[in-house]
Amino acid sequence: MNIISLFSGCGGLDLGFENAGFKVVFANDIDKSLNYTYEKNHHVPLDNRSITELKAEDLPDADGIIGGPPCQSWSLAGKMGGSKDKRGMLFFEYVRLIKDKQPKFFVAENVPGIMSKTHISEFKKLIGLLEAAGYNVSYKLLDARDYGVPQERKRVIIVGYRKDLHMVFKFPPPTHSKESVMTIDGRFLSKYVTLKEAIGDLPDALPAQPKGKANENLPFPNHEYMVGSFSPIYMSRNRLRGWDECSYTIQAGGRHAPLHPSSSPMCKISKDKWAFLEKDPKYRRLSVREAARIQTFPDNFIFYYKNVADGYKMVGNAVPVKLAEAIARKIYLDLSKMPHSKASVYYYSVAEKHE
Repeated sequence: MNIISLFSGCGGLDLGFENAGFKVVFANDIDKSLNYTYEKNHHVPLDNRSITELKAEDLPDADGIIGGPPCQSWSLAGKMGGSKDKRGMLFFEYVRLIKDKQPKFFVAENVPGIMSKTHISEFKKLIGLLEAAGYNVSYKLLDARDYGVPQERKRVIIVGYRKDLHMVFKFPPPTHSKESVMTIDGRFLSKYVTLKEAIGDLPDALPAQPKGKANENLPFPNHEYMVGSFSPIYMSRNRLRGWDECSYTIQAGGRHAPLHPSSSPMCKISKDKWAFLEKDPKYRRLSVREAARIQTFPDNFIFYYKNVADGYKMVGNAVPVKLAEAIARKIYLDLSKMPHSKASVYYYSVAEKHE
C-alpha cells in the first residue's frame, strides 16, 4: 500500500509505516537541511515546497496520508499560540489536502497540548473538519512506553478512515506496562524497555567539536554529544533517569537532552531549582545516537548534519518508530480485511518478519 508523507522530518513516522509494509511514494518538508538524511534512509526525494503551495493534483495517488503538523504552537512548553500562530495554521492545510485528495486513511500526530483546555475548542474544530471531509475519526493520547519505546513520551494520535469504507479505527492495545503482567483478556504485557536495554551496549561517546560542530569519521555513527553549561531552565527539574528506568522525553534541542544514566545524581534544592549532589560531579548529555536509539531508530539509520544541534533536532522532532509501527500495523491489518484486498498475504509476511 502506498502512502504520502507530509511534514516528514527525518522520517520516524515513515519508517514505522515502512516496517509495517507501506511504501512512501511522496514526501514533503520545507526544511531543506533534512533532504540528505531523509533521502539516504528512505530512498525517496523530499519535496521542499511549503504545504500551502501543494494542491491535491500535485500528489500521487495513495492509500493514505500521514504526517505530524508542527507542534510548537500547541505545546504546553511553548507560547500556546494554537491556530493563531502561523505554524498552528499549517494543521488546517493538512486537513485541506486530506479533504481534496480523499485517501482511504490519514494519520496525524501532535503534542498533548493540542487537547489542553486552552486549545480544546480548536482541536474539536479540527476533528469536525476531518469528519466533514468524509472520515470516521478516532483520536487518543498515547504513551510511547506502552508500545516498546524506552521513553516517557505522550502524544496525540489522530486516525481517520474514509466513511465509504465503513470502518472505525480502534487503537492497538499496549504491549508493555510498568510491570510484566497478563491482562484479563489473556494478553501478556512486557515490562517497559529500560535505558540499559536500549543503550547499555554502546561504547563511550565523543564530545562535539568546538562550537558544536560534528566529529568526522566517528567509530559509531552519530554517537557524539553536545557540551556546554546547563541553563537555569535545564536545572529547573531533574534530568537524570537510571539504567533501570525509561528515559525522559527526547526533545528537539541538544541543550535540553536528558543526562546519560552514568551521570552524577541530581537533587531538588528549592522550587524549580535542582543541583548535582557531588562536589565534583560527572555528567554528560545523551548522544545523538543514544537519543535515536531511545526513539527506536535502528543503528543503520544515519543522521547527516554539520552541527550536532541539528542531529538532536531531527531525532527529537521524530515520531518514535515503534509507536508509528504499532499504529501502521493495525491500519494495514484493517485494510487487508477489506474485500478484494491484495494486502493480506504481504501483511502476514511482514508481521512474521517482525515477531
